[in-house]
Amino acid sequence: MAFYYSEPSHTFGEYLLVPGYSSTDCIPKNVSLKTPLVKFSRGEEPKLSMNIPMTSAIMQAVSNDTMAIALAREGGVSFIYGSQSIKDQAAMVARVKSYKSGFVSSDSNIKPTTTLGEILELLKQTGHSTMAVTEDGKPTGKLLGIVTSRDYRLSRMSLDEQAGTFMTPFEKLIYADADSTTLPMANDLIWEHKLNMLPLVDKKQRLRYMVFRKDYTDNKENEFELIDKRKRYIVGAGINTRDYAERVPALIKAGADVLCIDSSEGFSEWQKLTLEYIHENFGSDVKVGAGNVVDAEGFRFLADAGADFIKVGIGGGSICITRETKGIGRGQATAVIDVCNARDQYFKETGVYIPICSDGGIVFDYHMTLALAMGADFLMLGRYFARFDESPSAKIQINGTYYKEYWGEGSNRARNWQRYDLGGDKKLSFEEGVDSYVPYAGHLKDNLQVSLSKIRSTMCNCGALNLEEFRDKAKITLVSETSIVEGGSHDVILRDQFSVTSR
Repeated sequence: MAFYYSEPSHTFGEYLLVPGYSSTDCIPKNVSLKTPLVKFSRGEEPKLSMNIPMTSAIMQAVSNDTMAIALAREGGVSFIYGSQSIKDQAAMVARVKSYKSGFVSSDSNIKPTTTLGEILELLKQTGHSTMAVTEDGKPTGKLLGIVTSRDYRLSRMSLDEQAGTFMTPFEKLIYADADSTTLPMANDLIWEHKLNMLPLVDKKQRLRYMVFRKDYTDNKENEFELIDKRKRYIVGAGINTRDYAERVPALIKAGADVLCIDSSEGFSEWQKLTLEYIHENFGSDVKVGAGNVVDAEGFRFLADAGADFIKVGIGGGSICITRETKGIGRGQATAVIDVCNARDQYFKETGVYIPICSDGGIVFDYHMTLALAMGADFLMLGRYFARFDESPSAKIQINGTYYKEYWGEGSNRARNWQRYDLGGDKKLSFEEGVDSYVPYAGHLKDNLQVSLSKIRSTMCNCGALNLEEFRDKAKITLVSETSIVEGGSHDVILRDQFSVTSR
C-alpha cells in the first residue's frame, strides 16, 4: 500500500513570521547575510561562503557570464547553464574569471554595414546607446569606431544609412592599451578627457574591454563582492549526469569554483555515480552540489553520496509544470522544513553541516525570508533574476510594456533532456516547462538591494543579526485563506486605479 503523509504540503504563501524582541542593536546595517555555500565539519570554516544568500538558476534564460559577474559583485553566485556545448560553457566561466572589475566586455556590437534602423532595434533590446563598431560585428573584433546617440539625428537621416558613414572612427577615439592599463589609469583618462567611455584594445586593435564613466561610482560601492584569493569573481557551473567525464575537467580548467548537478529529481543512482566519479578523479577540493529532493530520505541519500550542498524543490518554479504533467513534487515550504530538519539531524550525528538551497516557490520577496527562516542556507532563483538587464534573454515590448523572455529548461525551446534524464532515449519526450515572459525590472543591483533590505529588516523584527540566529529565533505561523487576504490592501480604493479631477 502506498505511503500517505498525514499533513498536506504547504507553500511559502501560507505562512507568516511572528515578530520577536528587537534590541537597539537590531538595525538593518548590523545584519550579516553571510552563508555557507558548501559543506564543512564542526569547528571548521566552509571552503566557500557567500555574502548574500542568493544564487541564480542553472537556466538558459538566466545564468550566463554577464549575470555571473553582476551577481558576484553583489555577493552571490551564478551557476552558468549547462545546456550548451562544453566549449561554450567553459568559455563563459573563463570570461567571468578573467573579468576585471570595471572592465566591461562589449555586449552591443555592430558592423560598419549595420543600418541605423538595426541600431535602433538593438538599442530597444539592450538599452545600451554606446555600440562598438567592429570589423566582424563581434565583441572582440578589430575596433573600427563607436556609435552613440550623439552620432545620428533621426529627423535628418534615413534608417537605411549604414554605421560606417556616421560612426566616430577609430582615428578620432581616445583609447588605451588593454594589457597595461589599470582601472585607476582608465578612470584618470576618462576624467581628463571628459569621456563617457574609454575603449581598451590590444596590439592588433582588437577590442578587449570598455570602461564607462558611470561605473566609477559603482566600483566604489561593491563592498560585498565575492572574490577568490586572486581577486577574481566566484562563479559556479551546472553539469548533468551524462557527459560529466568530459564537461567537468573543462569547467575546472576554465576556473569554475563550484559545480552543481542540474536535475529535476535528484534521488537517483545517476547522481550518486556522478558524485563518486568527480570526487574519485578530482578529490574533495572540487565542490559539487546535487538535487533536487523534497524529503528527508532524498537528503540522506545525497548526503551519503558526497554532495557538498543539496537543492530542495520539485515543481515549484514559475515556469515548471512537472507537477501538472507527472504528478510528483511537494509544496516548497513543507519540503524545505522537512529537508532542513534532516540536515540538522545529520549534523548532530556526523558533525558535517551540508547547506540547503531552496530552489523554486518564490513569488514575493517575503517568501525569500520565510525560506531562510525555515532553515535554507541560500536560495536559487530563476524568474527573479530573469527580469533584469543582466540576464541573457531578449527584452521585448508588448502593448507598450517591456518584458524579458523566460523559458524553462524542460520546455521545447530549451530541450534540456539531460535535466530530466531517466536513462532512456536522449531526447525530451514531453515538456516539463513553459516558454513565457516576465515583466522587465531594470538593473540587478537596484532590485536586489531592495529585496535584501526587506530580508534584513524582517530579521531585525525577529531579533536576529545573522542567518543562524534567525533560524533559531524565528517563530512561524500557518495562516488561513482569510488571513492571506487580510495581509494585502483591502476594503479601500487605490489611488492609482483612478484619475481624480479636483475642483
